[in-house]
Amino acid sequence: MVTVRRPGAYVCGVDAAMDVIGGKWKVLILWALSVRPCRFGELPGVTEKVLAAHLRQLEADGIVHREAFDEVPPRVEYSLTPRGAALNAALAPLGAWGRVNVLGGSAAAGEVREDDDVPLIAGAP
Repeated sequence: MVTVRRPGAYVCGVDAAMDVIGGKWKVLILWALSVRPCRFGELPGVTEKVLAAHLRQLEADGIVHREAFDEVPPRVEYSLTPRGAALNAALAPLGAWGRVNVLGGSAAAGEVREDDDVPLIAGAP
């Protein structure tokens, strides 16, 4: 099910897309889920409250699929829907821009690749 948070208020497609991925952690959640399905505790280091809220919003927007397994102890995995994978593909050029223009890597030379372990904060381990 797709929800529209601001009906009639979007100026353009970018505005609508930013409403879906807005927030500090959503793109990092999408990046983590592009690698493989993850359990709740395997997702980026954000408070449980914020992570749960973002996952609910992404699920409501049809970006993330939540699968609850009938096991003891209970297990829930999150994965990208085809719509979420398409969103990640649309974000790839933005990531390339960030590597070149913010991190200082060269996309052509491959100095910083998508799978490189680059700290989110300069100087952080």
